[in-house]
Amino acid sequence: MTFEYAGRQRRFSAILRLFAASPQERIAVGDLLDGFGDRSFGAAMLLLALPNLVPLPPGASTVFGLPLILIAAQMALGMRAVWLPDAIRRRSIATSVFSKVVNATRPYLRRAERLLTPRLQFMLSPLARRSIGAGCVVLAILIALPIPLANFLSGLSVAAFALGLLRHDGAAVLIGWIAASVSVAATVLVSGAVWVAVEKSAAWGLGFF
Repeated sequence: MTFEYAGRQRRFSAILRLFAASPQERIAVGDLLDGFGDRSFGAAMLLLALPNLVPLPPGASTVFGLPLILIAAQMALGMRAVWLPDAIRRRSIATSVFSKVVNATRPYLRRAERLLTPRLQFMLSPLARRSIGAGCVVLAILIALPIPLANFLSGLSVAAFALGLLRHDGAAVLIGWIAASVSVAATVLVSGAVWVAVEKSAAWGLGFF
């Protein structure tokens, strides 16, 4: 399997299967992105969002969150091609971990691919696409931060946006915006609860002195 060959596959789920079967011990972010050739921003965003939908080793979500921030920001700025610095392109994930991600998410992805169809095109206008990019910047930051559940909810939101972009489905984009709102609200609530707990613990500790 070569990355060039993978980029010619039509379905995103088929591309993921080829990457998961790679004989390499680790897969670099740059190799993953290069494998899609001239695929859209949606392909790169979906690729970096999917791993966050399954349990990952500590710190693994940051590997995907950092390049996702840059990619989403470029989309928000209206750029037409994805660019990443070498430092991020060289970051990698074990092929065994990536394979587990693919095996866990591919059945759902294939179902989604069958359901998606071009509709609600106003949700995919140039201005709307920039708004999606800006929203995904926020979601990518949440993915990169060590906040409980933030990477899953945010990854789900980015995946919905990406599928909408890939299949020109405005309904998927709408679902992405709804999921993003839930993700941000949940993150605020969890962060607030943690902050209150820390303050109470500090006050409780001070009471003993």
